[in-house]
Amino acid sequence: MNPFYQRAHFLSAASRLDHAPADSGREVAFAGRSNAGKSSAINVLCHQNALARTSKTPGRTQQLIFFELDEERRLVDLPGYGFAKVSVSVKREWQQHLAHYLDCRRSLAGLVIVMDIRHPLTDYDRQMLTWGLKGEMPLLLLLTKADKLKRGPARSAQLAVERAVSSHGDRVSVQLFSALERQGVESVQAVLDRWLEVPSPAT
Repeated sequence: MNPFYQRAHFLSAASRLDHAPADSGREVAFAGRSNAGKSSAINVLCHQNALARTSKTPGRTQQLIFFELDEERRLVDLPGYGFAKVSVSVKREWQQHLAHYLDCRRSLAGLVIVMDIRHPLTDYDRQMLTWGLKGEMPLLLLLTKADKLKRGPARSAQLAVERAVSSHGDRVSVQLFSALERQGVESVQAVLDRWLEVPSPAT
């Protein structure tokens, strides 16, 4: 496991893109339907227990949360979407903010879309996929809670998602992941290394 990600620490929270840190360097964003395991995934990838706050109240966090890895690299926790108990007007406003962020943020090097392996590719997931593709960045579909399924069904779910996005070629990849069993951690870190252009330990 790459110790680089242990450096992650809270940098800032922005309710609007113009309140975000300077658009320089490189960053990778994590998006996911509420309770898909996004915060748990970020915590495990960064070898920390409470970096990204987990909440039992879906849709509670409606801010862009920036975590700094070093002066040039960041991870971004996007607002959970889906079951948020907010008004339609607030949801619509946040959809506009997210679409603007994914389309206009120059430092955004990749998007991780977190999905519960038991309920992948919901309408919300497909919307994030569409926005990510429009932003012309690579995407990783992270099938979390893989420990909830046996190996065979988990692999079948992965193959089904891969088939569903196969028309996008190499721009979209799919990875099984379990925060509980730390499955897929090193593979995801390797993807983040490429996207963030993390220097090797020898340099």
